[in-house]
Amino acid sequence: MAMTTMKPAIKQLPRAMLIDMDDTILSAYGRPEIAWNTIAEEFADELAPLPPREVATAVLAYARNFWANAEAAWRMKLGEARRLTVRGGFAALAANGHRALSDDLADRLADRFTTYREEAIFVFPGAHDAIDAFKAHDVKLALVTNGAAEMQRAKVERFELAHRFDHIQIEGEHGFGKPEERAYLHAMEALGVSANDTWMIGDNLEWEVVTPQRLGIYAIWIDVHGEGLPEGSTVRPDRIIRSLSELVPDRSDAESRKQPHAQ
Repeated sequence: MAMTTMKPAIKQLPRAMLIDMDDTILSAYGRPEIAWNTIAEEFADELAPLPPREVATAVLAYARNFWANAEAAWRMKLGEARRLTVRGGFAALAANGHRALSDDLADRLADRFTTYREEAIFVFPGAHDAIDAFKAHDVKLALVTNGAAEMQRAKVERFELAHRFDHIQIEGEHGFGKPEERAYLHAMEALGVSANDTWMIGDNLEWEVVTPQRLGIYAIWIDVHGEGLPEGSTVRPDRIIRSLSELVPDRSDAESRKQPHAQ
């Protein structure tokens, strides 16, 4: 794990928080290798004689390369993108001398992965309580999430997030998303705050740390699995946490300060 030097943790809360949704509030897309291996095992008979793990590894490698270079528009077509990445993984296996696997099988595997991911989503323990505590401390809250409008809005409703936030900002509904600067500027404008008053919290180093810091926002990276910064990373979050609960002031802190916001 790469080591990092961070600014001292701030106990006092800010005037506003911009909070990511997927893999920050909800366990949604983290650890894809586990999901791909699970799905490949379900299709073991059709993949034979290829071992499911080998198929999962090839698909995951193709998917990671795809998303590292994909245009933002693909976030609006997640199901289609998954079909494309499974076909790409199958093609890579065939290029290495393995038997050709059909596009039909690729599409069915990709679609099953999509339903599996949606079925497996859950709210991280303590996340609702933490958000409610921020609100009780008069922190203005914006949910800022990338992705397609229908899919992301469904999660907002399914996991009872709408009433917890003063502003809901979904990429597919607004026409722009992270890491575009206007995504953060628009959210702050909606809350009526400036960068000096604001924290950004999320799991993506580029989206929740690099651009927010450039705008003067205090950037908090959530590392749910405790894996640390990627080896060789030059990104330095202002703080690293493993859950939103770590940001909730304890009662003694709140009572001793007797002031609403950090400046």
